[in-house]
Amino acid sequence: MQSSLVSAPGRVPHGRRAPLAVAARVALTLVAVLATAFGWSVPASAAGTGPCDIYRSGGTPCVAAHSTVRALYGSYNSRLYQVRRASDNATRDIGVRSAGGVADAAAQDSFCASTSCVITVVYDQSGRGNDLWYQGSSVVPGSSQSSPAKATSESLTAGGGKAYSLYINPGNSYWRDGHASGVPTGSAPEGMYMVTSGTHVNSGCCFDYGNSETTRKADAAGAMDAINFGTECWFGGCSGSGPWVQADLEWGLYPGGSQSWNPNQRAFTSKFVTATLKNNGTSRFAVKGSNAQAGALTTLWDGSLPSGYSPMKKQGAIVLGSGGDCCKPGGGANLSAGTFYEGAVVSGYPSDQTENAVQANVVAAGYR
Repeated sequence: MQSSLVSAPGRVPHGRRAPLAVAARVALTLVAVLATAFGWSVPASAAGTGPCDIYRSGGTPCVAAHSTVRALYGSYNSRLYQVRRASDNATRDIGVRSAGGVADAAAQDSFCASTSCVITVVYDQSGRGNDLWYQGSSVVPGSSQSSPAKATSESLTAGGGKAYSLYINPGNSYWRDGHASGVPTGSAPEGMYMVTSGTHVNSGCCFDYGNSETTRKADAAGAMDAINFGTECWFGGCSGSGPWVQADLEWGLYPGGSQSWNPNQRAFTSKFVTATLKNNGTSRFAVKGSNAQAGALTTLWDGSLPSGYSPMKKQGAIVLGSGGDCCKPGGGANLSAGTFYEGAVVSGYPSDQTENAVQANVVAAGYR
């Protein structure tokens, strides 16, 4: 917004999966769907392994998967993010405690003892290399006006273990040009989700996660396709004070299919919030939200794209924590605040069943 088919590493290639593995995946996905529908409490291991396993089973594989909290594939056993300490500028990658598990927060605590640390990069778990580096780093050429988020602003519990969030304040944002590494472009269909917080928000532009401009300019209507979460009422006429799940499609934060306020919108003020967005690229998009600790997704909009946004003109960068025209000399300022726990961008238009299963998996992860 203006300021103003990949397999998980180590998985059997598609078309060569053993019948029992396929049956097991289908069964786990069914458990997750039923858990959402009936509000069951189930262990994380029974909720479909990880969100990206569920998306893959639904035919919409993750092309980017990020979290400072946990693995988003049941088989993932590598690094989640990197911290840099102030005392000597040394860095350390923080991984998971076990395959498919939660972050090794103890490793961060030990490395950052007696000094302060920042999070420099959140690694992509999809195998595509779509790592999110902070804008202002040498890895994001031409970026400025941004700095890495403090690594210890918020600790939490997920999967029974301690973890840290990516706690973004004004001036913090992350970015990756993913147009050549699987992120959908043009009018290609796309979906995404993130787990964020309803208690750390503001009205600054723009706390986004999703598809953005490779140019880092507000190029055109439809040049972005990102989840926005905050209290900014872009077109006016909003009901209540938010925070809301909206779609940043560039040149506007859309609560529904037009610039008029969508009466189906509602605020999500819980500590942990699930937000989803999907867009078929030519005619339809859907926005959903939920408490990430319990319950099913609420559909806020499922209908036509706004006038002037068909077809979409996505460029395939990934942004987290800012609008699309941040953060370069002469570009927009980064004024947003928000918290990021996990999220993914997927290729294709996810089914409602798939999104329901992802929500059940998030609930089963036990964010506290």
